Amino acid sequence: MKVLITGGAGFLGQRLAKQLLSRGELNGPDGKPAPITELVLVDVVRGNDFADKRVTTLVGDIADAALLERAIDRDTAVVFHLAAIVSGQAEADFDLGMRINLDASRTLLEVCRARGHRPRVVFTSSVAVYGGTLPEVVRDDTALNPQSSYGTQKAIAELMLADYSRRGFVDGVVLRLPTISVRPGRPNAAASSFASGIIREPLNGEEAICPVPGDTRLWLLSPRRAIEALIAGSELPGERLGNRRIVNLPGVSVTVDEMIDALREVAGDEAANRIRREPDSRVQQIVGSWPGRWDTTRAEQLGLRGDASFVDVVRAYIEDELR
Repeated sequence: MKVLITGGAGFLGQRLAKQLLSRGELNGPDGKPAPITELVLVDVVRGNDFADKRVTTLVGDIADAALLERAIDRDTAVVFHLAAIVSGQAEADFDLGMRINLDASRTLLEVCRARGHRPRVVFTSSVAVYGGTLPEVVRDDTALNPQSSYGTQKAIAELMLADYSRRGFVDGVVLRLPTISVRPGRPNAAASSFASGIIREPLNGEEAICPVPGDTRLWLLSPRRAIEALIAGSELPGERLGNRRIVNLPGVSVTVDEMIDALREVAGDEAANRIRREPDSRVQQIVGSWPGRWDTTRAEQLGLRGDASFVDVVRAYIEDELR
């Protein structure tokens, strides 16, 4: 089985690649496990190739049709489409967001369509597809009303994938990811970057800035559970999805103050006191339009799961990144 990861040099892409190589197999369309014989990582920069002969790395612009023509052939059974311009950057650079988040997604689907073999395509979407006045708990089928360019681009790509699946060009599944926390590394241009920073930096002995009010509610998922969900999503039988190809992933609903309390519980006052409140209206406007909780009944029925609590999320970060 040949597997492709776009955004393969990124944070989730690298972790997904590592897990797939360790696992060594995925269930195919017939539900039977098949060995992963080639793993293709596509990104604008080169990531870790894991010193594994199964790994092929392609460096280039994901919106370049020629690059995708090289990456996808009739042996490509599963595509994890993770490549994206993050929310804050997509808001600051409209053309870049449209080219990578939307145009590249359609190009990828068109290449899959031209190959004619209907591969499974797993597309990662976002809480940002929702916005405006929302019910207390949103559902998979709650009307989309994104309040950012990033959210709009993700919503359009969701609909495209659903239609390409309906037409039989691909076997698609959209996994709407909660905000991923705690991400390792350094802050990025995502509006939600603080959701990792206010935990990561204090645990590393550094000061962190919290740009939103303490009662801001977020829907979060640890990297550990996100990778589990991506793999499980790739193996979901198409008949179980039917014509509802979009799934809201389970997560944990927590306010920023509750996140800080969890940090204090795990790491003590010294860590929690490294967080400084510094309001940022731009971040507040984007993050405040996102839902703080959603109904995950369908995801759970499909066998997908999230974290039990944010304390578990903090502890998972310490176990996976600091030890």
